Amino acid sequence: MQFRTILTLIAAVVACGAQAQPRGDDLLLDMHQAYKRGDTRKLTQMLPQLRGHALEPWAAYWELRARLDSASVQEIQDFLTRWAGTYQEDRLRNDWLLMLGQRRDWTTFEAEYPKFRMNDDREVRCYALLVQHLTQGAAAPATLAGEVRRNWYAQRDADDGCAHAASRLIGERDGARRTGNATGMTVQDAWVKARLATEANRPRAATKAVEIVSPESLPLVAELNASPVKFLTSRVTAASKVRKELITLALIKLAVGDAEGAARQLDSKWGPQLSAEERNWVWGVIGKQAASKLSSDALGYYANVSRDSDLSDDMLGWKVRAALRAGNQPRWADVLSAVNGMSDEAQRDPTWTYWKARALLATAANPSDKRTEALVLLERIASPRGFYEQLALEELGRKITAPERPQPLTAEEKDAARMNPSLNRGLYAIAIGLRPEGVREWNYATNLHKSGGMTDRELLAAAQFACDREVWDRCINTSERTRDVVDVEQRFPMPFRESVVRRSREIALDPAYVYGLIRQESRFIMDARSHVGASGLMQVMPATARWTARKIGLANFTADQINDRETNIAIGTGYLKLVLDDFDGSMPLAAAAYNAGPGRPRSWRAPGGTGPVLEGAAWAENVPFNETRDYVKKVVSNTTMYAAILTGQPQSLKARMGTVGPRDASRPEPNRDLP
Repeated sequence: MQFRTILTLIAAVVACGAQAQPRGDDLLLDMHQAYKRGDTRKLTQMLPQLRGHALEPWAAYWELRARLDSASVQEIQDFLTRWAGTYQEDRLRNDWLLMLGQRRDWTTFEAEYPKFRMNDDREVRCYALLVQHLTQGAAAPATLAGEVRRNWYAQRDADDGCAHAASRLIGERDGARRTGNATGMTVQDAWVKARLATEANRPRAATKAVEIVSPESLPLVAELNASPVKFLTSRVTAASKVRKELITLALIKLAVGDAEGAARQLDSKWGPQLSAEERNWVWGVIGKQAASKLSSDALGYYANVSRDSDLSDDMLGWKVRAALRAGNQPRWADVLSAVNGMSDEAQRDPTWTYWKARALLATAANPSDKRTEALVLLERIASPRGFYEQLALEELGRKITAPERPQPLTAEEKDAARMNPSLNRGLYAIAIGLRPEGVREWNYATNLHKSGGMTDRELLAAAQFACDREVWDRCINTSERTRDVVDVEQRFPMPFRESVVRRSREIALDPAYVYGLIRQESRFIMDARSHVGASGLMQVMPATARWTARKIGLANFTADQINDRETNIAIGTGYLKLVLDDFDGSMPLAAAAYNAGPGRPRSWRAPGGTGPVLEGAAWAENVPFNETRDYVKKVVSNTTMYAAILTGQPQSLKARMGTVGPRDASRPEPNRDLP
């Protein structure tokens, strides 16, 4: 089938949606199931029947990927040639490069790596850096070791690529250690990796790191992982650098489950025997664990750290949070010292840029002393784009308004998106039920359409292509990636507006809040389903749906109605209203309850009648769950922008965040049966 014919077929199917599946789609879906089962024989049998199908590249990829370890080089090269320029070509090359690295076939790897366009796999990148080190030696760039280190630290599991590259760069195992060489890494790098992995409860990754520098210590690593308390109370001593590091790992392991116990061990026995850097790290872990449990002891633990720069960015982030929660007035000096101790990359994050600016303003001995630096930081991030960006605008005295829309797309710009084969394949795959595959292909097209990615105008055209087909998640996510322009109608669409607004107003709920929540929950995907079983636009759990249906008087409700649009909106808004009322109208608390259940945000505010009153942003930043913390901030910032669009008036995010303090003890007990 000619390319133009295929593209026409794809475009026709996308335009009509999943209702117009061409012949062969069912077979393709069957083949996908065979791929998930690893049924290589069935895949090989089915592939010829899908020749000429619009999504044949996926079928061909599944068939070859399933037997890649036994495929010939010629078969792989034939695939790469036939599907040149497609996502599937690059995806298979990624898989092949991983295999070549594991086989230590550096000659073939070196030839194929420059053709890998995505270049987004840390393990592949580490293999590539190792090859560069092996071929260039001392002529390799001075940044090589640092890049290996960053990728290795960022990997959660004990993957081969970065661990192998690190093992070659640390020392040169058979002799002279090259700790001073521009392309070298130090023994300490491996111990830091072991600490990070131990704190993250990744014992395999920790063990692999220790094996690089002290293989004879592996039995002791197994002991401390099995029982850090037993290890620390045994006759182990800190007589050597290795023993000190093992004790440090044991204290970290203990701190993750028992911060107070680790603090006692450090105070009573091990503190004097460790180096200042080792002590600082352990106290940092203890402080982080206490802060993440909202303990008032956290800053006391952090006070034992003699140098903030010895801590990881994550530990310092939790020090900032503890300082923000320290009382009715945050401990601004601690906020400032913690952010200043972070890496340059972390300090550029809008979260820490904002809080550093606030700390500078609050700690200036002379009102003009640090004000200039603070204003520069706020100006750097101020925009309507996100939570801290919006807060920065308000800190600078500006309200939040909807940006002006860019110039309309031209017919030529729209046509270029409509005729892009990868975008079409992505929408086609989504339309027939292969959403993960479709999303990956769509993202590939928008990331790698040209060197450096799509221009802003090309991104807007691609986003509009998805908007017009009501594939709202691709519409929003693609439009969010523009750098210099903002199209609010793409970024903040309002599907089903009549239903959402009418239902919200019937129960005295702000429709902007409902839209802000739906945008974060499902991106307006009607059949969205979470890993825990939440369904539909408003991601309602079955048990919550049944409870809410009774509360709002929805008669004859059955679980299979959750995915009905009107029912889902009625139940989702009904539950949100009940939660909002339960939390005295606090949008951040209600959003946290919607995401994590009402019991958790009740415990995240001070107990009845006592404790500090925090500004809403400081409370939200202290939410212990990463997912819920991000969720609360995004829902309320979304709400602020939707309100600006719906009303046409300037808005305040700070007003919506309000303050969060202890529940008024004089008020009736909250609705304890809220699911």
